[in-house]
Parts: sequence; C-alpha cells; structure tokens
Amino acid sequence: MKKIVFALGLLGLSALANAADPLNGTVWKTIDDETKQPKAMVKFTEQKNGTLSASIVQVLTPGEENSCGKCEGPYHNKSLRGVTIVHNLKRVSGNDYDNGTILDPKNGKTYKLKGTLAGNKLNLRGYIGISALGRNQTWIRAN
Repeated sequence: MKKIVFALGLLGLSALANAADPLNGTVWKTIDDETKQPKAMVKFTEQKNGTLSASIVQVLTPGEENSCGKCEGPYHNKSLRGVTIVHNLKRVSGNDYDNGTILDPKNGKTYKLKGTLAGNKLNLRGYIGISALGRNQTWIRAN
C-alpha cells in the first residue's frame, strides 16, 4: 500500500512540473518592430499567482543600456538592466497569452499585451484600448 501511495505522489508531482508555463525561465531576444534590430534579452518568470513577468537581463543596443529616462516609478533614470517590462501575462489557452501589460522603455508608456508562442518565436501585440490600435513584435528564443 505504501508503494502505491508513493507512486501516486510521484505521479502527482510530475503532473505539477509539467503544468508549469512553457515561457517560465526562458530568455528571449527582443526585436524592434521599426528597425528590425535586436534590442535586449529578457527573461520570463512565473509569479505566485500564475502570471508571467519578464525583465531585461541584457541590453543589446550600444548607448541605450544606461538609462530609463522616460520610465516612471522605481525605474526612472535607472539602468535598463533589471527593468521588468512585462507584467501579468497569462496563458489563456494552448499557446495563447493575454491580459498582460508591456512597458516601452523608449517612451515610458505601458500598453496592454497579448501574444502567441509559435515554436522559437513569441509573437506579441502591444496596444491601447483595442488590439487593432497597436504594434506587433516578434521575439526570438535565446535558450
């Protein structure tokens, strides 16, 4: 009987491990939607409430790593490294994500965010109000 309970416990733990979000712990290269150039490396972290956040771990554009001058709050005039640019992104079904926000450090504005995971690409849409009024970015998986 003890062996059966132990085996069921291990099965339950493996199911929980497999339930973790596929973006959790992954690093992505952000690509500027206007210049098509790499901007930064960001890492996703799953929060206790099940949502995802993503922080800049490396700035790839020379001269832009030192200041978040237009950012508000604790990031104002701080280094871009460590700035959390994605908040509250939630997996809504399969590879689709929604209900998040994204900070554009270039202008300091925060936008609603949704996206789709497609293999090694993360297709994101940042927008104000309705999705039709927004911009697309495709990030490339780095790990």
